[in-house]
Amino acid sequence: MECCPKLFIETSVFNFYFEGKQGQKQKDAIWLFEAIAKGTYEAYTSEAVIKELRSASGEKFTQMNALSKLYFKMTLEPSLEAKRMANIYIAKGIIPAKFRIDALHIATAVVNSLDFVISFNYGHIVKTKTMIGAGLANLREGYRQIGLCTPTEVLEYDR
Repeated sequence: MECCPKLFIETSVFNFYFEGKQGQKQKDAIWLFEAIAKGTYEAYTSEAVIKELRSASGEKFTQMNALSKLYFKMTLEPSLEAKRMANIYIAKGIIPAKFRIDALHIATAVVNSLDFVISFNYGHIVKTKTMIGAGLANLREGYRQIGLCTPTEVLEYDR
């Protein structure tokens, strides 16, 4: 029996956690990590996300990396199968080739049987076109659909 929903935490959630403006997105990112700490969710990320985080300033990267080590059950390595699925999303026009990394985030979560990709990326991840297109592609390739949502949506879902 599984304990709780498995979440793939994408780069933008880290950025809002440390944003500093105390806006709603930052509050929701903090609440999400608090829920993870309480065992409400299992959190995962990938080496691709960690690589993206490295582009942040030295101090911010140190903070974000520490956050990942504290809260994440595992950091996943994007597999050949995840890369194949990402290529399908791109070939089908679900995600533009220019944003291959976003396709890889979704695909890594899918092939590892996670339940949700959590992101504030409305351009290519948390978007109706992506949800429908990736869902259909996943089913065609023998995978199940996956939720693509913001921290706010997953937190409200469980309330």
